[in-house]
Amino acid sequence: MTLKETIDAHIKQAMLKKDALRLGTLRMVKAKLIEKEVEKRPSGGMNAADEMQVLVSAAKMRKESIEEFDKAGRKDLADKERAELEIIQEYLPKQISREEVVKIIGDLAAQVGAKTQDDFGKLMGAAMKELRGKVDGKVVQEVVKEKLG
Repeated sequence: MTLKETIDAHIKQAMLKKDALRLGTLRMVKAKLIEKEVEKRPSGGMNAADEMQVLVSAAKMRKESIEEFDKAGRKDLADKERAELEIIQEYLPKQISREEVVKIIGDLAAQVGAKTQDDFGKLMGAAMKELRGKVDGKVVQEVVKEKLG
């Protein structure tokens, strides 16, 4: 079952339960998946990585909104975004810990031969390829910077 099919089924469940927040969030995710599908149609269609990218992007948007609403003192809007983020995260793979990220990036640094700050792009690219969807990109960037000094 594809992500889109799963979300369709969960939309129906949310309708039956009259869960407006879940319904709205899942409809937004479905719309983003359809947009991506149309975008990818000329090049052969969507794959699981594309679906994951849509979810990661939606989660990132919610995190940024939460920060901005908190800064502006809009707790009501920040709470709504947090609830939407929790729903989106149900469809993302389990997030890995910072310690695991440090270990993985250490291994990748040895593989690609990254030792100095000049190798940041090389290591960051390899790290994001390996960790996309499993951890926030900001965490990866921080760990790569620490690793390269």
